Amino acid sequence: MHILISNDDGYSSKGLEALFDSLQNLVEITVVAPESNHSGASNSLTLRRPLTVYTAANGFKVVNGTPSDCVHIALTGLMNSSPDLVISGINNGPNMGDDTLYSGTVAAASEAFLFGIPAIAFSLASKNWENIESAAFVARKIVQHQLNQPVLEPMLLNVNIPNKNFENIKGIKITRLGKRHPSQPVVRSTTPYGDTVYWIGPVGLAADATPGTDFHAVSKGLVSITPLSLDLTQYNQLNSLHNWSSNVF
Repeated sequence: MHILISNDDGYSSKGLEALFDSLQNLVEITVVAPESNHSGASNSLTLRRPLTVYTAANGFKVVNGTPSDCVHIALTGLMNSSPDLVISGINNGPNMGDDTLYSGTVAAASEAFLFGIPAIAFSLASKNWENIESAAFVARKIVQHQLNQPVLEPMLLNVNIPNKNFENIKGIKITRLGKRHPSQPVVRSTTPYGDTVYWIGPVGLAADATPGTDFHAVSKGLVSITPLSLDLTQYNQLNSLHNWSSNVF
């Protein structure tokens, strides 16, 4: 078995190192990760400049591009055969609800999914690494289960792990994505040269954290696993839009 690992926090991230360490005696592993942090990069590909790849001191392959670049280059230019599974993470912070649309961690996994390869994105629901070893242990358990009892249909899983010691994690919950309120306003600032600049504001609070959502599961100490789809078609509008467009011209 062969696994490709990537992330969005960069090749030196504690989350990536912990994930690699937890899996390295389980299967053959290739790591291809960004040179720098690309949180919020979503599914962007670098198309206006060439990309370089080098091997870091820790043995990881490093790309001066986005998470999607990393997986794309690995699958189409670096690996001799397709991996059995692609894993992204472990992210420094949660990726729940609307966050998944912006997440570079989820994007790395979804790039593999577009190539028909099963993929899992792992995130630790905290902005510190207090329980990263516990999160890595959870990730190993889930990966090992997938290798032993693989999901047969196309699979893209978004996994959020509570910031708790493993003995305090209460189990696993299959969830749907919750929903956030809109982000808080941008923060306006001024450079030393008098130019006005803007920082993107913090994310909004959870608007839908009801039972069944990823927000609710993690808040209850459960590992949230959400199956994702990349088909953005709004099927329930097809009929009404057929009627709406019938007299455009």
